Amino acid sequence: MIKGGTNRRNDVAIQTVARNMRKYRLQKNLTMTALANIIGVDYSQISRMERGKVNANISIIFDIAAVLEISPMLLVEQEHP
Repeated sequence: MIKGGTNRRNDVAIQTVARNMRKYRLQKNLTMTALANIIGVDYSQISRMERGKVNANISIIFDIAAVLEISPMLLVEQEHP
């Protein structure tokens, strides 16, 4: 187990997913509401994810990637300068 217990948040990872979700969603010209409806979650869940307020589970990352027609890895990949 990672030091700090199960409630530990990886803020860098959460912000990376948030930034990438928004980038690829906008490239597909999808609204948060449209994305939420397609994958069957509430709009507020997508909104919280894109603002980095909640930790996305692996299942929803794969669902979002499928809708956006990208590899799930692109959602978790950090940009390198």
